[in-house]
Amino acid sequence: MNQQQMIENFAAVFKTQQTPDIFFAPGRVNLIGEHTDYNGGHVFPCALSLGTYGLVALRDDRQLRFYSENFPEAGITVSSLDELEPRKDYRWISYPMGVIWAFIKHGYTIDRGMDLYIYGNIPNGSGLSSSASLEVMMGTLLKNCFHLDSLTMEKIALLGQYAENHYCGMNCGIMDQFASAMGKREHAIFLDTNTLDFRLVPVKLGNYKLVITNSLVKHSLVSSAYNQRRRECEDGLLALQKVLDISSLGELTNEQFETNKFLLPDEIIRKRVRHAVSENIRTMDAVEALMQNNLIAFGELMNESHCSLRDDYEVSCPEIDTLVDAAWNCPFVLGSRITGGGFGGCTISLVESDKIDAFCKELSQSYESAYQKKPEFYVADIGDGAHAL
Repeated sequence: MNQQQMIENFAAVFKTQQTPDIFFAPGRVNLIGEHTDYNGGHVFPCALSLGTYGLVALRDDRQLRFYSENFPEAGITVSSLDELEPRKDYRWISYPMGVIWAFIKHGYTIDRGMDLYIYGNIPNGSGLSSSASLEVMMGTLLKNCFHLDSLTMEKIALLGQYAENHYCGMNCGIMDQFASAMGKREHAIFLDTNTLDFRLVPVKLGNYKLVITNSLVKHSLVSSAYNQRRRECEDGLLALQKVLDISSLGELTNEQFETNKFLLPDEIIRKRVRHAVSENIRTMDAVEALMQNNLIAFGELMNESHCSLRDDYEVSCPEIDTLVDAAWNCPFVLGSRITGGGFGGCTISLVESDKIDAFCKELSQSYESAYQKKPEFYVADIGDGAHAL
């Protein structure tokens, strides 16, 4: 859908001739560094060209009217600035409502209602972070429409995370919102989630492309074991802190983990901590490999990441493993892994550019044979972070 169609739809939905302002925030794919962001480790995501569009016109009252082209059957949902407390029946609008709530809670003046039209081209439940995209788009919209000129994009990311943690009930880390807010075309973000120090790393893949494969297994992270995994890591950290002077699992080396794993008698917690520590090291090694144009090493680290997520963190699923196994069997694939929070969603694979059609055919045949449905494929176009259009 192009911008003109969205403008026409906005006018038809809200029965207005007012010209809306338009904003966009991208989804993200994480190249490596999964479930490390809330453990004080490193992540390496990039923004995508897919994302969420928001068309908005401010009102002269305090009424909020929301409409999503992705959920047309829901019609217009009406609320107001005086009804911002979390409610279970808000469904998808909990994300934009939560961001408004977070802005006001942090002292920003949001004193006019709005008509807001949403259109997103990120597949729901794909693990490409449609929720963070919506939150960061909303934060960018509020910054511009309410002239919050001192508000940085980094702060918008933090406010989006705060909304998802405290309004939507998803205890996520900062990676998704940060990638959506701070992304840059043809670059990935090497982010230390403990300090928020980051650098933009050019993604130069030679004759390879990053291909995203959607399993079509939708995950709902709020109702999944995601929050449980975080609690298990927190329990592991507390046990290690009885001996080690650390503030996060991201401070540990693999050797320190091996030396001190006796402090983790619970096998489940030991596995969770082993993943958090090893994945953080893998992420740093992968960035170094990419900067040295060592794509073979980068691909091997992707494979190791998947094994750790499958076996130690246990956030994969049979459908995802089928896709990854099929990719590993292709001689023109350097690496493949699950990406995102897990429990479904997508894989990301490093594939020879002129073999992408063969890759899609091979994975489709394996997947359709096992599950009677075809996966979806997207070549990852790395785009810019959130902005006004």
